[in-house]
Amino acid sequence: MTQDRDTPPATQLGQGFYWQDLTVGQRFQTFRRTVTETDIVNFISVTGMLETIFIDATYTHGAIQGRPAPGALTYGLIEGLIMQGMVQGTGLALLEVHKKMIAPVVAGDTIWAEIEVTGVRPTSQHNRAVVTSAIDVRNQHGKPVMAYTAVRMLAGRPR
Repeated sequence: MTQDRDTPPATQLGQGFYWQDLTVGQRFQTFRRTVTETDIVNFISVTGMLETIFIDATYTHGAIQGRPAPGALTYGLIEGLIMQGMVQGTGLALLEVHKKMIAPVVAGDTIWAEIEVTGVRPTSQHNRAVVTSAIDVRNQHGKPVMAYTAVRMLAGRPR
């Protein structure tokens, strides 16, 4: 598709936030994502997390009822939702993560997250900033299942 000189450029769909668009206290909510049996099988297979509680549906010694999803899968799915809606094209680096698993996620659960910007610190070079966020992950009942803090480097608006 060509563009004539008098037509402004099209806006990029799905573009994440530049650091200048974020303020401390700003809150966001991701879309929801149902965790499936296929998600669990694919994740444990590709990562090698072949622990009995994840591969043996008849295992009766576990503390979790249902088909448990590894916490790392829950984290990965939420980060994917955040990527698609908040930092696509503007995220430069994930610098630090501190996670706490609060409750199990099992096949059939629907997860989502609330994100609060807790810090925005511009760097001295290259029009970027270190942005800190608190992420609370919940299931379909609104029950907390994971909480984590993420520190990312985000790009600034093009000059």
